[in-house]
This record gives sequence, C-alpha cells and structure tokens, in this order.
Amino acid sequence: MKTISVREYADRYFDRVEGLGESASVLETEPSDICLPRRKPVTHKYSYGRALIVSGARGYSGAPVLAANAAERSGAGLTHLMVPESIYIPAAVGCDGAVVTPLPANARGQLAAAALPEILPQLERASACAVGPGLGPGEDTKVLTDSIVRHSVCPLLLDADALTACGNSPELLDACCGPLVLTPHEGEFRRLGGDLSEGRLVGALRFTREHPGVILILKGYGTLVCRGGEAVVNPTGCPAMAKGGAGDVLSGILCALLAQGFEAWSAALYAVWLHGLAGDLAAQEQGEYSLTPSDLIRFLPRAFRTAQK
Repeated sequence: MKTISVREYADRYFDRVEGLGESASVLETEPSDICLPRRKPVTHKYSYGRALIVSGARGYSGAPVLAANAAERSGAGLTHLMVPESIYIPAAVGCDGAVVTPLPANARGQLAAAALPEILPQLERASACAVGPGLGPGEDTKVLTDSIVRHSVCPLLLDADALTACGNSPELLDACCGPLVLTPHEGEFRRLGGDLSEGRLVGALRFTREHPGVILILKGYGTLVCRGGEAVVNPTGCPAMAKGGAGDVLSGILCALLAQGFEAWSAALYAVWLHGLAGDLAAQEQGEYSLTPSDLIRFLPRAFRTAQK
C-alpha cells in the first residue's frame, strides 16, 4: 500500500477532507498489493467454493445474469443463482455456467418471502452469498434480507435493494454472524444512514466506526474500501464504467473471491481493484462511450492474469 496525504487524496479524487486534519493520511492500493495464488494441480470445483447469489425481479433480469457470469469468470467453483420464477427463463438462458433455481415470486414479479424455505438451506451450504442486485424494494425484500443476514454464517455481501432494506432496519448491520460487506453507491449509502455532507472519505470512516463489524465499499470515482475507521482508496477504473450493471459485476467478482476463501478485507480490496482494471482494459479497446457491463466480464481474464504471481 502507498500512503498519501489527505490533501493529495482530496486533490486526486475530488473529495472534501477538512474534518480530518492536515496530518491525516490515506492508503492507496498498488498493483503489487494484488497477488492471486496459483491453483493447486489436484483440485475440483468444490475446492473453490459455492457462490450463492440471490437476485433479480421482473424487469431486472440483467442484474443476476451479470453477477453470476462475473462470479464464474472470477474463479468460483460453483455458482448458484436463485431468482424469482418471473425471470427464470431469461436468467437461465443468459448464464454461462451457473445453476439457476426459480423461486416463488410476488404479484410484482419480485422474490416473495415464501422463498425463504428454499433459500436458507442453500445459504447453509454456501461458501459466500451475495444478496440484492435487481431485487426491487418492498416488504418481501425487507423480510428476505432480514432473515438472510440473521441466518448467515458465511461471508455475506449486500448490494442494491438489500442495502435499502438495511437502511430501514439499521440494527441488521450489527446482527450478522459472519463477515458482512456492503457495496453501496452514494445514493444507497445515504439510504443506509451514511452522511456525505463532509465528503466521501469522512462519511465512510464515520460509518465504519459506528459499525465496526462491517466492510464498506463506497463505489464511485476513487472507490473507498473501509473498516473500523481504516480507509483504502482504489486507483483503477474509468468513466466508461459509469453505466447501470457495473456494480452487479463487482458483486459477482467479490462473491467469487469470498467463496474461494479469501479473507473478507483482502477480497474487497482485490475485487475493487480487478473490477476497475477490467474497466480500464476494456476502455482501451472499446472506448469510453461503448463499454458495457458485459465487456467488463469479458476483460476479467486479462485483469486476473496481471494479478496472478
């Protein structure tokens, strides 16, 4: 890690840091920090974990597909995608290799709370779980998120509408038995109860001090990875990634790394860096206007190769 002053951080990443003082500093990820081990010759799919993804709703079939395909590209041994039956066909067709399970849906085509008896046994078997992309807001999502957080012992990643559900029940952030990683953009961070009035860095640090068991990934330019008052800024990524679906790809990458047994803090740092690097590599070929979230997945192999020692 490279240490930079908060003033240098503020100038480089266009953030406000007045409340931190001139003597404060921030860590910035360097390429040498990202080191992926080589796989052992004698292994099988269960050596690399079960990545469980609970995602999707009518009108949002893209989010679960992006997350699942990103998990596949990021080394998960087995990816299990659970979606509402309202989008089962497009989700199953769009996935490269994930097991796709249709679950009960409510009248709006979202996952119903009645799906919990099928989700919880799979959660017990999972090596890591991602919940939220494309779920949609509402009471069913709140009930599902609440139950998954309280029952999970494996590393758990919450994104999108699962974050909104936690914002309505902030006590959930301290109720998880296993590692808990949150991946909000700024709007979702505010709905979680985060305060950005003094800037991203100040707000993220304050939030993780209030919730010391949480790893926070505050997405955006200069994505911040924070825990317990410690912050690392990520230098990879580019404006071409500013499109809907990019965050779903990050969720898939991170869920896969967690499933493979990477410690949660390292997995968060690695996933953010690899995600941004895939965007940088894709933009070099595709240009800033034409990059799609699927392009990020297509360039993940190149990003991963740079990190494998």
